Amino acid sequence: MNISAKILKLFGWTVDYTVPDYSKCIICVAPHTSNWDFILGELAVRSVGRKAGFLMKSSWFFFPLGYFFKSIGGIPVNRRKKSGSLVGSIVEQFNTMKKLSIAITPEGTRKRVTNWHTGFLYIAYEAKVPIVLGAIDAENKQIIVRETFQPTGNVEADLLAIKRYYRNFVGIKPYNFTTD
Repeated sequence: MNISAKILKLFGWTVDYTVPDYSKCIICVAPHTSNWDFILGELAVRSVGRKAGFLMKSSWFFFPLGYFFKSIGGIPVNRRKKSGSLVGSIVEQFNTMKKLSIAITPEGTRKRVTNWHTGFLYIAYEAKVPIVLGAIDAENKQIIVRETFQPTGNVEADLLAIKRYYRNFVGIKPYNFTTD
């Protein structure tokens, strides 16, 4: 048992991570209701001997924290600056790298939102990579990663299917999560 698994076990969390170790994938993570989600997700991925990059708003990449986040795979996202295509740049990374996994929270915030971001669906479809569905189930203290979703290109239908999957999970702050 590695240190990440020991830390999770110490705090009563279990990990059910059974999807294949894809060389390339998007890891969709929900519910995202607390900063603890990031820590739990990082520990879960590392507890099974894998690594994943992640998108995070650029304001978190201040000195010296920015160096740490980048060193563990962080990709800063400037949500105010609309120049360039984040989707396009990440698709390009998938097309040029041999191995790449990126965790994305479709809610895009820890607050309660009904309109989830769809960029992860466009990235997965255009890069031809699967979407691994990772759930943080705070009610049962479990991190569950056992389903893979193949995007069809119909963003609206794909997003509904993914929201349906997450419907029964409870976030750390349940009032901050909805699939409506």
